[in-house]
Amino acid sequence: MGLVLETDFSVDYPQKPGVLRGVKITVDTGEILGLVGQSGSGKSTMALAILGLLEHTGARVSGKALLLGRDLMACNQAQLREIRGRLMSLVPQSPLAALNPALRIERQFSEVWRAHSRQPWNAERKRVMDLLEAVGLASPEAFLRRYPRQISVGQAQRVLIAMALVHSPPLVIADEPTSALDVITQKDVLCLLAGAVRERHMSMLLISHDLPAVATICHRLAILHGGEIVESGPVSEVLANPRHDYTRQLIAAAPRW
Repeated sequence: MGLVLETDFSVDYPQKPGVLRGVKITVDTGEILGLVGQSGSGKSTMALAILGLLEHTGARVSGKALLLGRDLMACNQAQLREIRGRLMSLVPQSPLAALNPALRIERQFSEVWRAHSRQPWNAERKRVMDLLEAVGLASPEAFLRRYPRQISVGQAQRVLIAMALVHSPPLVIADEPTSALDVITQKDVLCLLAGAVRERHMSMLLISHDLPAVATICHRLAILHGGEIVESGPVSEVLANPRHDYTRQLIAAAPRW
């Protein structure tokens, strides 16, 4: 196995220094790493820093984030636009907000495809319909003709998962991908996402506050608390022998699984 992602960076804001402090994680080829922490711990900030999307927020990012050995922190925005979608993709937490309400689903898929390929959209269309079926969306031909207002939140989340897989990037970052869904749908979507990533031999950084859900599909866990990674290791090891007080509190507060 080779490393897909390796980080060691900090994030400071002018009025709020130390939002993240020396956060170190690694994600191997074919591995799903769960990043767990409470709201406000810096999970989404960490994802945005890796994606290079903090530039206009006033944040100062220092350190490194290596994607397949290339330091994302040293890339300019033009280089990052070439990387995002092709080598790493994002499944965001607000599915309907992430879709353009004025465009049909097919148009949005075609734009994702054309961003990183010179091949005609018609050559990819059949594979996208297969992707939609793989993530649990029936009648993909008819589905592609819909607008976002004509689909449910759960369907929109499945659409975004399929979009994240279009170019089969080595790394998928899923930021609270089930937070807008009901409990039953959450489980289905997480299993679909994990299955799709594993089937394509991709890697994933799964960000969540839901320890039991993450523990069921991840290989390893990293616990983020107060802007720092306080514990990491294989899921079974972290759950059976938590070393940090915060990890023990998370486990004690979680429903039994």
